[in-house]
Amino acid sequence: MQFFNTEPSLANELDRKDELANFREKFVINDPDTIYLDGNSLGRLPKQTSAYMRDVIENQWGERLIRSWNEGWINLPTETGARIAQIIGAREDEVIITDSTSFNLFKLIVAGLRFQKVRKVIVSDVFNFPSDLFIMQGVIDLMGNNYQVTLAQSEDGISISKEAIESVINHETAIVSLTHVAFKSAFMYDMKAVTKYAHEMGALALWDLSHSVGAVPLEMNNWDVDLAVGCTYKYLNGGPGSPAFLYVRRDLQEKLLQPVWGWFASKNPFAFDLDFTPAKDITRFRAGSSPIISMKAIEPALDITIEAGLNRLRKKSQMQTAYLIYLADQWLIPLNFTLGTPRDENQRGSHVSLRHPEGYRITRALIESPSPAIRVIPDFRTPDNIRLGIAPLYNSYKDIHRSMKRMKEIVENKLYEDYSKEMLTVT
Repeated sequence: MQFFNTEPSLANELDRKDELANFREKFVINDPDTIYLDGNSLGRLPKQTSAYMRDVIENQWGERLIRSWNEGWINLPTETGARIAQIIGAREDEVIITDSTSFNLFKLIVAGLRFQKVRKVIVSDVFNFPSDLFIMQGVIDLMGNNYQVTLAQSEDGISISKEAIESVINHETAIVSLTHVAFKSAFMYDMKAVTKYAHEMGALALWDLSHSVGAVPLEMNNWDVDLAVGCTYKYLNGGPGSPAFLYVRRDLQEKLLQPVWGWFASKNPFAFDLDFTPAKDITRFRAGSSPIISMKAIEPALDITIEAGLNRLRKKSQMQTAYLIYLADQWLIPLNFTLGTPRDENQRGSHVSLRHPEGYRITRALIESPSPAIRVIPDFRTPDNIRLGIAPLYNSYKDIHRSMKRMKEIVENKLYEDYSKEMLTVT
């Protein structure tokens, strides 16, 4: 993709040609001078969600009370999971909404290690989200320290080469557990190729989809993926702390037994048997009662994503991230920024990291600038990454142009010097 000028007229032209532009109107955007580029951490609120949730709270809970369990609530984890299955290229009986991403990863790691029996190695990489690595470490501690984690290394701090990941997968590997799109650099694995190689070595492939689901087309079945987890509050716009999902390929469901034997994981929860008998299908990976209110909030946003279509979203995402990188090359690289994201669009998710020694204070200046300056909301990841999350459902090319121009102004005029280096609790 090539761009030929940095004028705002080009951004306006790209917006006029954008076939997804009308989807922006489906989201709450109250302040036109606050540009939101943090959809990779928390998606915007869909307009429909507020009215939808009033019905859930006032009618389904307020009026129908416990009767609502038999009027739809009880099947919500599998029914909403079936809709996410459409987004990740899975069968409708292979996905369930339940618990958090970390808890789901814990359940699948334990189940996978027990299934693999004599294999004692989990393979991951230095880019994985720390929580995922903490879960692996905790599982190893819980299971008597008889296992180990081996991490693939990066030569450039941005990507993991095919040779690097394959060099740490061998016939001792039980599970290859990777994040599809790296949370700092946005490097994106070739999931099909890595899964194939893991299988050739006899390992299970377990993917964290949190930074790709809703922004990148996924094909769990076509790529023969074994297991996956993911959150719903980023590109799926399900709301802060919304429940996560897990995927287990159909032929593995009866072979894997997760460690949390809650009553909704049992074959017949309302028989109230005193001895646990696991369900035979995907529900064996549930635990306790579902958080109905927060689970319901996911539904309107899924409708929007499915309507837009992942192929169209991906095409726009690639164009917008390329446009952002082009502007960064023209305006920011000369100001001591470096690109912390792959230039190859096929190795890049839907966010861009720009690195600068003063990255944190620049981020604060973007967010906290007083009027009449525009405010830009990205997020920051240590040591120096300003992450700009492009959500193609609602981000415009004008958003990107104004944001890059504002960042240029902040650095050229050293406006970031007005802000403290002391980090806030949430960055």
